[in-house]
Amino acid sequence: MKIKIKRLDKELELPRAHTDRAAAFDLYARETTTIPARGIAYVPFNNVIATPDGYFLLLAARSGMHKRGLMLANGIGIIDPDFAGDNDELKGAIYNFTDQPVTIEKGERLVQGTFIKVSDWAWEEVDEMPHGDRGAFGTTGK
Repeated sequence: MKIKIKRLDKELELPRAHTDRAAAFDLYARETTTIPARGIAYVPFNNVIATPDGYFLLLAARSGMHKRGLMLANGIGIIDPDFAGDNDELKGAIYNFTDQPVTIEKGERLVQGTFIKVSDWAWEEVDEMPHGDRGAFGTTGK
């Protein structure tokens, strides 16, 4: 599958998977950004990506991001196919949960992305569900 991509800063490489068996590709910070203590900053990831119809692009934190005291403020990012205009640069809302400012350097890898196929679905409204109740939140394994 060929994916159209536009790089805003040609000094940074295209997103890529860093091992042969990686499920996702890494995105790089386009500029140095300081995230205030207990605050949020929007980090630009240097690319506009044309997600193919029938898919969405899932953005998730790289596994080591928490070691810096950072996380995606909204948990994950879902990029739809219609978010692909010339100025629709991918960005991450990054939350710093430490008591000190954290600086992200240009070129640093923070998030990873992967394309996920969207299934066709439709609601079928019913008055009763066919399965028995399982219990409240967190009750499996009891």
